[in-house]
Amino acid sequence: MDSSPQTHLRQRLHTHLEVLYPELDIAALGEEIISLMYLDQRCFMPEAHKNLWDESSVMVISYGDSILREGEWPLHTLHDFLRKELKGLLSGVHILPFYPYSSDDGFAVINYVEVNPSLGEWQDVSAIARDFDLMADLVINHCSSRSQWFENFKQRKDPGQHYFVEADPQLDYSAVVRPRTSPLLAEVQTLDGKRHVWCTFSHDQVDLNFQNPDVLLEFIRIVRHYLDQGIKIFRLDAVAFLWKVPGTSSLNLDETHEAVRLLRTVIEHAAPDAIIITETNIPLRENLAYFGNANEAHLVYNFSLPPLLLNTLVSGSCRALKSWMMGMPAAQDGTTYFNFIASHDGIGLRPAEGLLSDDELGDLVKLMQESGGKVSWRALGNGENRPYEINISLFDAMRRRMDQGAGSDEDGYQEARFLCAHALMLAIQGLPAFYIHSLLATENDEKRVLHTSHNRSINRHQWQLEELEEKLASSTHHARIFAELKTLIALRAKQPAFHPNAAQYPLHLGDQVFGIRRETRSKDERRSQTILALYNVSAEVQKIPMAELNLGEATCWRDLFSGADVVGDDGHLRLPPYAYCWLEAQY
Repeated sequence: MDSSPQTHLRQRLHTHLEVLYPELDIAALGEEIISLMYLDQRCFMPEAHKNLWDESSVMVISYGDSILREGEWPLHTLHDFLRKELKGLLSGVHILPFYPYSSDDGFAVINYVEVNPSLGEWQDVSAIARDFDLMADLVINHCSSRSQWFENFKQRKDPGQHYFVEADPQLDYSAVVRPRTSPLLAEVQTLDGKRHVWCTFSHDQVDLNFQNPDVLLEFIRIVRHYLDQGIKIFRLDAVAFLWKVPGTSSLNLDETHEAVRLLRTVIEHAAPDAIIITETNIPLRENLAYFGNANEAHLVYNFSLPPLLLNTLVSGSCRALKSWMMGMPAAQDGTTYFNFIASHDGIGLRPAEGLLSDDELGDLVKLMQESGGKVSWRALGNGENRPYEINISLFDAMRRRMDQGAGSDEDGYQEARFLCAHALMLAIQGLPAFYIHSLLATENDEKRVLHTSHNRSINRHQWQLEELEEKLASSTHHARIFAELKTLIALRAKQPAFHPNAAQYPLHLGDQVFGIRRETRSKDERRSQTILALYNVSAEVQKIPMAELNLGEATCWRDLFSGADVVGDDGHLRLPPYAYCWLEAQY
């Protein structure tokens, strides 16, 4: 029996294509995919359940122009900053869409294989990829209404005339789930008359028709190009909406999952160390389905973490966070969670539905508005609108507690809450990622919101490098936060128990103290380790009776920050407001 990588590849492609395009010549289509990916020339056998990360894996998320220096391409400036300040601390960087675009700060792509000339060139992208594992967006659900493909659609010529989802405006689309309040269909004038195209997000972002295999082949070419430029991690943007069927939700359809499996197959046969991450901002169970049987995404965004962790720190109760974590399944080897608590978008609320009550969500939204935040809405099938995300910088989100009351002064714990949140993110199971404006503790950018009229601009500040360097070199909250986060990242990288797939056990310490036990066991004793990560999420001092934790054979617990045994003579650990500790078992 032939067990070559090419045979394995062809068998899996046949399975995928049979689901997606059963009426086509799938053998010929499979061979075209193989040729476009050069897999007839070089093909690897992927290793199942292989972890492509370890405890030193930490990422940063940034726009290509988040940091600017006069007279220099922004991608070059960003690269210089990352090398100077974070080389050796970060394993990877996610540069948000760096292609020519028409709206949505990059997510309405005009041309997928060009670099936005205002940012730099492909050589700048590849230079970053040589120093860091580079994540790039495959904006796969839609493209710009100003793209050549859509111009060709209107002119009724190829390539493009059959690349977009058309729909009958007389049909009922009330079952469709989408995160926007704008009309689903956009009327477009073409050479053949008026057509109506499907627009999940905005009328400048027209949904692509993956029921046409030519669209799939276009994206196969794009994937190959990205691999050739050094891109290692493929972020499948808004992929949950990929396949449309009128009369259904057109969300998370079986064909969408099959398309993800197909992309996984071709990418891992071309580059065994490449990683797929699905951006699916949806409720927990649906989100976890994108792991598949360790044959879809390597990483899934832990979308429930940001709203739950924010609520924990501002409410002073970890009840919801702990309850959620107790129900989170351990990721199989070869998969893990992508942990983040801030991003270029907002703090999504839909992943908290069912985890926080309507009253809790309402209280959180109200507090964030009092801290300068904005709210974005989505339309429900019954015509109502519901909060979809909170738009705010994470640093400003930590200004106040819920129990302070409207108009009250800040309590002096903003920095402590902010650091506690990140120390918690670094300790839980999964691969952590920092939004660059969290690393730098950037505040709300109200001027940018006024300039763009978009809520999300509040957390998309552009730093001038000279001003940023001055802030980081002086006694500012930016400098304090940046230094402390770098210390946390460096310390985490040395702890085997913080491997993204190491075992994790929530502890029961009441609502004011969040705790987890992380441990790894290995034949190599240097890789065996047990850590207790403990967090006071309240504004009051907390005393933890260590004897009640049933800690087993450990003779003492050494604080990884100070190196000392921090348990008092009375057997209690004392944690000041919003303090945290990582305790290593000593035997």
